[in-house]
Amino acid sequence: MNSAVSVLLFGITRDLTGQSMVSVPLTEGASVGDLLVKLRQDYPALAGIRSLLVAVNGEYAEMNQLLGQRDEIALIPPVSGG
Repeated sequence: MNSAVSVLLFGITRDLTGQSMVSVPLTEGASVGDLLVKLRQDYPALAGIRSLLVAVNGEYAEMNQLLGQRDEIALIPPVSGG
């Protein structure tokens, strides 16, 4: 792959980065876990979010799921209700 993937950001992740979408450079064979490591390096404030889910193509993804350049990726922050 050696190119960038687009990641949609919602809720607190959008607030912490100041963006609703970011482009993240990844190498071929990168996983969801690799993506999170890179995002936390680029945006250290994200490391403070303890439970962060990742959706790939509309479905929750496991940390070892491999990513493709055309995947639709979204960070799903924890939600609180009342």
